Amino acid sequence: MIDNSVFTDLFSPAKLGEIELSNRIVMAPLTRSRSNKEGIPTELNATYYAQRASAGLIISEATNISAQGLGYTMTPGIWTEEQVAGWKIVTDAIHAAGGKIVMQLWHVGRCSHVDLQPNHEAPVAPSAIKADGMVFTDKGIQEVSMPRALRTDEIPGIIDQYRHAAVCAKRAGFDGVEIHSANNYLLEQFIRDSTNHRTDQYGGSIENRTRLVLEVAEAVTHIWGGGRVGIRLSPVTPEVGNTPLDSDVMATYGYLIQQLNKFKLAYLHFVEGATGQNRNAPDGVDLDALRALFDGAYIGNNDYDLEMAISRRAENKIDAVAFGRLFISNPDLVERLRYGIDLTSNYKNSHYGNGAAGYIDWPQADLSHLDSSHS
Repeated sequence: MIDNSVFTDLFSPAKLGEIELSNRIVMAPLTRSRSNKEGIPTELNATYYAQRASAGLIISEATNISAQGLGYTMTPGIWTEEQVAGWKIVTDAIHAAGGKIVMQLWHVGRCSHVDLQPNHEAPVAPSAIKADGMVFTDKGIQEVSMPRALRTDEIPGIIDQYRHAAVCAKRAGFDGVEIHSANNYLLEQFIRDSTNHRTDQYGGSIENRTRLVLEVAEAVTHIWGGGRVGIRLSPVTPEVGNTPLDSDVMATYGYLIQQLNKFKLAYLHFVEGATGQNRNAPDGVDLDALRALFDGAYIGNNDYDLEMAISRRAENKIDAVAFGRLFISNPDLVERLRYGIDLTSNYKNSHYGNGAAGYIDWPQADLSHLDSSHS
């Protein structure tokens, strides 16, 4: 049996900002729709995450920062005392198993439905432009609702939602937080000129369209310090809602990344290509060049296998690698990758909902035959 740690430092301790990792394998955020209807995590979620605590870092499933931020039923929140208490059960279990976890802070913006919103109000967005997509509600899969444009005087309240969520995440025992500015949810809806047609200080120029992300980063790092805050970006992914790309990806995201450097963030978590699809980028877009603009640690994500991860790490193109769907059916993914053990395939109908089935019942590899030199 091959011990892959002989050939790479992916399985060696590392640091992302102030967060110390036992290895460079990161569990990517995975929406699984297993919270209760009040967005409160339970012992079931604690078991699931603790099973995967051998990851160097777990990034939690995307977690709603407010009732307004909700876009899918049975996804967790982090704005009520009950949600904080539920997450504390999860973080305690992960820490007891020797793991680290950061919370991904999420506001879906226009990718929601009136049935999910307080008082059945319209979802909010930078501009009243409807997404082309579906969301999961208590009534089943429904087409997203038409959003309304946020008023300028409402935007400080959005920033306060992120600030409050960051405080709650700290009280819930997390090791840090990740700002979800990817996959065309609220923050990326502001970034792209395809979804932001505003004429105030949050629209028009690149400086204006990236303003909200930077103001959120300032608010969150004020709570946590930059060394325990990461951010996720996805410059060329159309998901969700079949969202058109920004008209100048390199200029827009290049400016944003350079501005983020002033916060001395723990890491940049980059979707390299289209989320969950492929690693392609349009002509004229160089994702490695964008990555090179960031001063801190870098987590590569999207369609990686071990060979690619080892190669890109050897070329110093990544500091850590995030795996998503592989962690669903391989709770011991780190050990399987390290020792060349066959991976278990997952089935998509278990991704969302269904309770324990397809969630905490995946087999662990038998490592008892490894000699003591591998322990």
